[in-house]
Amino acid sequence: MLSIADVTSQALDIELNEPFGIATGAQTLARNVLVTVTLSDGTIGIGEAAPFPAVNGETQASVLAALSDTRSAFLGLGATRWRVAARVAAEALSKTPTARAGFESALLDAYCRTTRQSLWTFFGGAQATLTRDLTVPTGSPEHASQAAKRAWSEGFTTLKVKVGGVAFDHDRARLNAITSAAPEAALILDANASLSAEAAVELLAALGPQRARVQLFEQPTAKDDLDGLRRVRELGRVRVAADESAGSGADVLRLLETRAVDVVNVKIMKCGVVEALNMVAIAHAAGLGLMIGGMVESELAMTVSACLAAGLGGFDYVDLDTPWFMKNTPIEGGWDARGAALRLDHITLGHGATCLRS
Repeated sequence: MLSIADVTSQALDIELNEPFGIATGAQTLARNVLVTVTLSDGTIGIGEAAPFPAVNGETQASVLAALSDTRSAFLGLGATRWRVAARVAAEALSKTPTARAGFESALLDAYCRTTRQSLWTFFGGAQATLTRDLTVPTGSPEHASQAAKRAWSEGFTTLKVKVGGVAFDHDRARLNAITSAAPEAALILDANASLSAEAAVELLAALGPQRARVQLFEQPTAKDDLDGLRRVRELGRVRVAADESAGSGADVLRLLETRAVDVVNVKIMKCGVVEALNMVAIAHAAGLGLMIGGMVESELAMTVSACLAAGLGGFDYVDLDTPWFMKNTPIEGGWDARGAALRLDHITLGHGATCLRS
């Protein structure tokens, strides 16, 4: 029986071109983890864990420790029974979901390589390409204006704007700068759970006529404030997405019960690849919209997410842009990214990405 022969992990530090700031904090260096799974036939698969302390409290050190401490739990598990291995990972790595994502990504990469298929076709091959947005992180209005101009010039027609965590007037000034710099761009606002429902609705109103360009308001209120999400949706007359509030299939069911949101942001770093599939199935069956997103990840992890979204199909929003903020990334292969367009149908084995560091 084809089985898992080894699981190893190592630090994967990647410098950023500029700080990637959100309402709850910023990163200037992606301190990620490279996970390697070796199968009994010698096939190797790799995955990436991307802890973001300001979002999930995980660190590179905690992920490395968790993977080292649980390594023996995975040895000998059948590679073809990857859902069983995922259940083991869900229990063993319950406190470090980014480690779970890295392990499951590496396992599925190895499985697809040994069965001679791409991860994109493994997930269904529904569509060959995705069109992503580009994030304007927190910062000054001047920086926001420059970032918006650059993004539009590079072909990004949807801008995701990080808001919250600062004075209301500062957010309003940044939004005014962005709408002026890219007057035709569609907007997604993302507060990372930092606003009250009232403040979120007020921010929408402050946009005036430009408010019509807001396609989505992502996680305006606190993780557990589902009533706040619903009130932003109703009073703000805007589509609302759950991110921090949606970390599992059970979370999606709770969101449905409260009619809190229109869209669910699926991130493998929140729950692993297999639970992400469960979230998609529930959301799709209930008629909720889908967004695919991530933490501060390289092309390695984001290609896995792109294969999932394009393979399954039906994702209205694609927020896979953090490699844009990285320099000297040690990853080759994976998706074919050309501005906002991501192509997946050229991949032949696994996720198609390799790491130049050993």
